[in-house]
Amino acid sequence: MIKDNKKDHLLRSFLDSLYIEKGLSKNTVSSYKNDISSFSSWCDKEHLDRLKITDLNLNNYISTLFSIGLKSSSINRKISSIKHFYLFLLKKKVIKNSPADEITTPKQEKYLPTSMSEDEVESLLGSPKSSIKIERRDKAMIEILYATGMRISELVNLKLTDIDFNRSVLKVFGKGSKERLVPYGEKAAEALRIYLEDRKKLDSKDVFLSNRGTRITRGAFWQRIKIYIKRENLKPSISPHTLRHAFATHLLNRGADLRSVQILLGHSDLSTTQIYTHIAKKRLGEILKKHHPRG
Repeated sequence: MIKDNKKDHLLRSFLDSLYIEKGLSKNTVSSYKNDISSFSSWCDKEHLDRLKITDLNLNNYISTLFSIGLKSSSINRKISSIKHFYLFLLKKKVIKNSPADEITTPKQEKYLPTSMSEDEVESLLGSPKSSIKIERRDKAMIEILYATGMRISELVNLKLTDIDFNRSVLKVFGKGSKERLVPYGEKAAEALRIYLEDRKKLDSKDVFLSNRGTRITRGAFWQRIKIYIKRENLKPSISPHTLRHAFATHLLNRGADLRSVQILLGHSDLSTTQIYTHIAKKRLGEILKKHHPRG
């Protein structure tokens, strides 16, 4: 068996390479850490040396993941983490061959994330009361989320210097610290203006603050969203991330092309955006029926 300190050293070196050399976000690096740690724990339980396992051992691990009910999407992520880990060990000449080379990822279920109708979004946007200070902040956050399709982590990390008030454009830092510019509309601009009037005396570079004057966390904002979901009797499956999917879905429904939505969402690969392809295809079919001479 590998000594614990050596195991920890290899994992730390791998994670450092992801963060420093590849520029991955802290959240992504944390996911890699969790995946490799879980795999290492399984190896320990099976009395296996992580540096000497075979592809058969890895396939047994994957079978274990299926047996505990993990979705193929989660299993694929774990396999990807393990492959990157062994590739790192190979490059560092810690091992001579990677046991993960021949491992294939299971076919992933295709599903569309939970979305919201335009009426449901309107109900959610209209729920915060303008007479209550904290709800004016929530209103601004929800409006910005729906107006831009930002990720929750991008929203809570937004700085005042990231806002171009003249052009109504946000500078957003996405996964891997990739920067993109995202415009927002008049209603979001108005909600943001009202909120910033409330907090203009607070000395903080962060845009959205808690009652204590510190940057609001993702969890705290999720708890606030639950209040409005319950108040408006909306689906309990709705979350802040649902607004991102609603943003993409409603844009496509109203004629936007998939490539534009990809850029706005900050997807580096169009294949990530293609979960929305069926919406675009449905719209094309409706256009054909409406405008073709023999439709």
